Amino acid sequence: MFNIVLIEPEIPQNTGNISRTCACTETRLHLVRPYGFELSDRTVKRAGLDYWDKLDVTEYDSIEDFFVRNKGGEFYYFSTKAKKRYTDEKFPDGCYLIFGKETKGLPENLVFGNPDKALRIPMGRNLRSLNLSNSVALVLYEALRQHDFFDLI
Repeated sequence: MFNIVLIEPEIPQNTGNISRTCACTETRLHLVRPYGFELSDRTVKRAGLDYWDKLDVTEYDSIEDFFVRNKGGEFYYFSTKAKKRYTDEKFPDGCYLIFGKETKGLPENLVFGNPDKALRIPMGRNLRSLNLSNSVALVLYEALRQHDFFDLI
């Protein structure tokens, strides 16, 4: 099983779409405050449809709280500023795939402080980034593919 981590997500529809992807792939979702919305917001729930009761989700008060509670985990950081492509990495079962907020991405100390674990999705020049929910789905499905999709049907 994989872990998707959203650091300070801002757009409720993205978090809702990601929650649905996590539920459908039996992936744990970790949400790190502060959020740019209320988790009970109907736009989050609408985007996740009726999958919320099938979702394994944990909330954290801060990024420090996340790292303390998941000490010893294997972390991968996704950023447009990373040098390595995500397809060049072999993702171990149980690892944490960490994504930043929509407007700013991850804190630079996580990206530049972990160059071997910082990964990017290739895209055209002079473009800022892909949509967060699309990025999560793309990376998660590559990780699942590497493990022959575990027991998913």
